[in-house]
Amino acid sequence: MAETLKDAGYATAHFGKWHLGPEPYSPLQQGFDVDLPHHPGPGPAGSFVAPWKFANFKEKSPGEHIEDRMAAEAVAWMEQTKDKPFYMNYWMFSVHAPFDAKKSNIETHRGRIDPKDAQRSPTYAAMIQSMDDAIGTLLDGLDRLKLADNTIIIFTADNGGNMYNEVDGTTPTSNRPLRGGKATMFEGGTRVPCVVVWPGIAAPGSRSDALVQSEDFYPTLMEGLHSSHLAPRDEQGAASAEKASGSSKISPSSGSAQLVSRSETATFDGHSILPALKGDALSGKAVFQYFPHNPGVPDWLPPAVSVHRDDWKLIRIFYGGEKGAHRHLLFNLRDDLGEKNNLAEQKPELVAELDALIESFLTDTKAVVPVPNPAFDPSKYRPELEGKQQPKGKAKAPAKGKDDAIPALQGWKARDCQAAVKEGILRLTSIGAECFLGFSAAKHSGPTTAKFRIKAQAGRSHFDWLPGGVGGKPQRVDFTLKGGDWEEITVELPAEGPLGIVRLYLPMQERAVEIDWIELTSKNGSKPTRTAF
Repeated sequence: MAETLKDAGYATAHFGKWHLGPEPYSPLQQGFDVDLPHHPGPGPAGSFVAPWKFANFKEKSPGEHIEDRMAAEAVAWMEQTKDKPFYMNYWMFSVHAPFDAKKSNIETHRGRIDPKDAQRSPTYAAMIQSMDDAIGTLLDGLDRLKLADNTIIIFTADNGGNMYNEVDGTTPTSNRPLRGGKATMFEGGTRVPCVVVWPGIAAPGSRSDALVQSEDFYPTLMEGLHSSHLAPRDEQGAASAEKASGSSKISPSSGSAQLVSRSETATFDGHSILPALKGDALSGKAVFQYFPHNPGVPDWLPPAVSVHRDDWKLIRIFYGGEKGAHRHLLFNLRDDLGEKNNLAEQKPELVAELDALIESFLTDTKAVVPVPNPAFDPSKYRPELEGKQQPKGKAKAPAKGKDDAIPALQGWKARDCQAAVKEGILRLTSIGAECFLGFSAAKHSGPTTAKFRIKAQAGRSHFDWLPGGVGGKPQRVDFTLKGGDWEEITVELPAEGPLGIVRLYLPMQERAVEIDWIELTSKNGSKPTRTAF
């Protein structure tokens, strides 16, 4: 969508969370002119409250909240582009992990706790408050710039609330009366709010029970802009075709602007929901959810896919039935919103009809699907454990960087990555946004030189030390990798006391990172520590 609108003359910007990969998969390669803070990971790089750990984005003041800053940056950008059409993503880091917030907000909500209520985390409430405040900043900015009557706003979420982490001695939130939460196929994991402000289209204060999904926004906006004053226009008021490039264009049509998608033969995963925004129904529309994983959270299912049409929802559990057939769960959400009563055996014809939709969806989208495991032994499988949260430490697949039993790491621990040593080289793969090598450097204190020989892609990262150990406030020095071939990096750590724990952070990348050796040398006279893998 950003590429289409940019081609059509719109200014484009992305603020906040991306989590769709680093360069060459960042917003800057996906149609956006601006990207802040240009971070590929899921969270705010350490904390919502500064100091942050973004590679090239620093706080302006101590204790600055990331959403306060993002909202301010977004409004400043709108002010710069207010005289031309613009498209902006603001994908909030809130209210994802890590779970922290402004202390004053936490204390405010602590007084509201009802110990009998399933929603009783003051920290999470404080995180929601910062999200709300940021939205208010955006809306106030549109009013001040006199853009509110000419701007479409879409607010939604990507999944249901988290019901498995622990915050303030409880789970972050509750999705009652829905079953399940984030990472489940049940409604608590997939049903989210959606608010659309569209002057001239959606009646203020109106409500709809229409079934929509984020895939619908692209075709909806394209249809809505087809003949709308929101499409770019030249100084004479006519639609400007010259601003478009490639097969994307804006051309006059009966005195109004017309916006055409990047390809005249383009197909969309979603459907226009303009009728619903105008107050009509969307009967017969099918929505699919595909999540072929079993993350071990409460109400988890084995790898599955679902279709939701009108009041009916069918979940297909791959190869979970007798003799390797698929197993199905069928719910009538009008009568059974909590998805407790499986009607699959009572309505085999409806199951077959909806399952055919699933099969078409998987085929049309060329989805990668699970295949039967020839080593699976049904007699050893315990279906009664489905939906039961696994004990801590077993709720997820084997942790990335599970290296404590690898003597070759010589005391270093790898996190958010996979580590292996072969022929004297440490090789790191599956590198996540928070990948680092950690080491207890208790004998080192004072100014210290860290050196290492590394082969990785180009990028910026940092070397931290935590004088107080895990949980202490990290100190940080940035470094830059030229990338491509082996290089030796030297980082000066201006420590004033014991280093405690050191952490070598690595830029998120798809290719493996190789490290030959790491050396720490302090000026306090202690013997240098050199790890040659």
